Amino acid sequence: MSDTATLVEGLYFGEGPRWHQGRLWFSDFYAHAVKSVDEQGALRTELELDDQPSGLGWLPDGRLLLVAMKERAVKRLDGDRLVLHADISHLTAHRCNDMVVDARGTAWVGNFGFDLDAELSARGLDVLDDHPSTNLVRINADGTVHLAAQDMHFPNGSVITPDGRTLIVAETLANRLTAFTIADDQTLTHRRVWASLPGIAPDGICLDENQQVWVANALGPEVMLVAEGGE
Repeated sequence: MSDTATLVEGLYFGEGPRWHQGRLWFSDFYAHAVKSVDEQGALRTELELDDQPSGLGWLPDGRLLLVAMKERAVKRLDGDRLVLHADISHLTAHRCNDMVVDARGTAWVGNFGFDLDAELSARGLDVLDDHPSTNLVRINADGTVHLAAQDMHFPNGSVITPDGRTLIVAETLANRLTAFTIADDQTLTHRRVWASLPGIAPDGICLDENQQVWVANALGPEVMLVAEGGE
């Protein structure tokens, strides 16, 4: 087991961490804020909004993109103004969540697929095995929206390999990491199970230098390092 250290305290619900220009940026979505922290724990609020922010990323020109969960949209920070980058409500069901943005400014965005809180209240943990599937959405750098993949089970944290050719998505309610090959036209092909994770609900994920994946388990206070194949 690796040693851990507390970097920052007092968050409401940290989500979607991304390293950017020497700071760890993340959404504190019940605080309706995007924040960042340096390696010494110096915390600052980057912006506040009425919606709940989730996934974060940056366009090639440095402008911030963020997922607005309730609006089911991606917003763009133009100077000091937060503007609509893409409305994805027609391809998503209930709230949107995490996002990854590649070097070309293409974003892939997940969503719940259904009202998780209501279903948990009504049916308890049965919802983990019996729930609607949903879509994964692609947004090009110009804001145009495309259906990227169907039959996804709570697509959540996502990463792209350094060569830009493979997208790995945490399917939280399918207990697996699913990989796609990114074609030259940005469509997703060669869908496969990258790692099956029985008993684990993968939420946020991050690649390490060996292209293994750090996985945060939504069912417990733990993270694990996973190699392709599930080891």
